[in-house]
Amino acid sequence: MTAHTIGAITRRSLLLSGGAVLALLALPRQLRAQEPLKVAGIYTVPVEQQWVSRIHKAAETAKAAGAVDYSYTENVANTDYPRVMREYAESGVKLIIGEVFGVEQEAREVAADYPEVAFLLGSSFPPDEALPNVAVFDNYIQDAAYLSGIVAASMSKGNIGMVGGFPIPEVNRLMNAFMAGAREVNPEMKFQVSFIGSWFDPPKAKETALAMIEGGADLLYAERFGVSDAAKEKGVLAIGNVIDTQADYPDTVVASALWHFEPTFDKAVAEVMAGTFTAADYGVYSFMKEGGCSLAPLGTFEGKVPDSAKALVAEREAAIRDGSFTVAIDDSEPKSS
Repeated sequence: MTAHTIGAITRRSLLLSGGAVLALLALPRQLRAQEPLKVAGIYTVPVEQQWVSRIHKAAETAKAAGAVDYSYTENVANTDYPRVMREYAESGVKLIIGEVFGVEQEAREVAADYPEVAFLLGSSFPPDEALPNVAVFDNYIQDAAYLSGIVAASMSKGNIGMVGGFPIPEVNRLMNAFMAGAREVNPEMKFQVSFIGSWFDPPKAKETALAMIEGGADLLYAERFGVSDAAKEKGVLAIGNVIDTQADYPDTVVASALWHFEPTFDKAVAEVMAGTFTAADYGVYSFMKEGGCSLAPLGTFEGKVPDSAKALVAEREAAIRDGSFTVAIDDSEPKSS
């Protein structure tokens, strides 16, 4: 098994720029005062992929702070996932993180064989008290997705194309929240919704997005890599998801719903260090009020988004944070309208 490192001048180094420095300073004191905890990440896609990149970024930030000794393996096939889990567990790793959506049963069977190892797994299923060493998490960033929908509707004439990976709860809830935010601004908004059947296939995502533009979409929801490329090529706008890609598409990406995995990761590390890690649902740490998500700065579009939309975003964000407004968690498959 090879633990990969990240070159200082590669694209992966961007994962640690900007906000990562602030996250490092914000780490709980106990995470900086003890010996580094051995942590391993097991990912079925490259660490550049949006969703996994946020986990990887949080782990690298904690590593830079001296809180963890972090290694990882990427591009692991579902059929190979249990083997990699076992190898890390037997190597002395105390916390294993990763996504097991395609290998739920097998991953939990492995975890049962290593009760002294903590597992924090991205999962569609709830925690099981019979497996006290397995906690689950998910990207519950519907709050930020709702706000991005408000921005999107203010920049569209009424037809938005949405390209997703698979219609699973983790994707559906973000799309539905985005659509709800857009409909608050324009109740008559039309949506084209499609899923490409892959977590990482930029060419297919681009092809799907181009078809939506041909179908009248003047703004795209880029749940997958490749969508913003289509938007840029055809001169339409896009909304990002999970990460902020505006630097790569300064005239295309208006805003993005960002996932901040640091609250989830830091909580798990602290619990393992304290000996109190147990079966729990860490999804709540992705909520906006927990610091788990945010709307990216408008940046190059600061002066282009209508003031009325910015005011509504500010109003809704304040209400979300104080609990007076709740974004619905809708895991049902979104449909075209």
